[in-house]
Amino acid sequence: MDGDKAIIIGIIFLVVLTFMFLGGHNPLPFLIPIVFAHCDTMDGPLILEAKQALEKGDVTPVLKWVKEENEAEVKKAFNEALAERKKGAAAKEKADMRFFEVLVRIHREGEGAEFTGIKPAGSELEPAVKEADAAIEKGSAENLVKLVSEDVVSGIHKRFEEVLEKKKHKDESVEAGREFVAAYVEFVHYVEHLDKIAKKEISSHYEETHEAEGHHAD
Repeated sequence: MDGDKAIIIGIIFLVVLTFMFLGGHNPLPFLIPIVFAHCDTMDGPLILEAKQALEKGDVTPVLKWVKEENEAEVKKAFNEALAERKKGAAAKEKADMRFFEVLVRIHREGEGAEFTGIKPAGSELEPAVKEADAAIEKGSAENLVKLVSEDVVSGIHKRFEEVLEKKKHKDESVEAGREFVAAYVEFVHYVEHLDKIAKKEISSHYEETHEAEGHHAD
């Protein structure tokens, strides 16, 4: 199991980069089939913070979710929402939603992700996504590491065993040989990406963009 434990470092990088910075961009879709619906849900961290900003009348807390060049557009939408909110409950609800849509769209575009609208609260998320947020709130990644590392270890063993089985028959026919090659390629690519994550050779789109601009993610 010592070899399995070595994967945990890579898992931590994966979880942090994917769920804290990517918002919806997933560099390893074969590893964690995340739903592109974390920061665009009504109960996601972005909109929850946007709600607080509107109630306080201060846009500053949500600016960290967008790039510097998009601040003006977000501030404009925020001020328009504040003005509309004064016209009654119905106007307030519509104004808030318009602001949420502008904010989330800009945030996701900055991450290279498509904006497909705001999802309702309670939208289904992958267990790892929920546990990632819970880990941040609790200040402990113990349960998160256990959850994700078990999936990864299982994924490695599954692909490894399949390669070994296909290898037994690879010379029986061309078709059998191709099945072995397909299993081999999937297995090698899987562990290759895990290794690169552990060595931090795979960067998120968010990090690459901000580093080019002279900014760094906290």
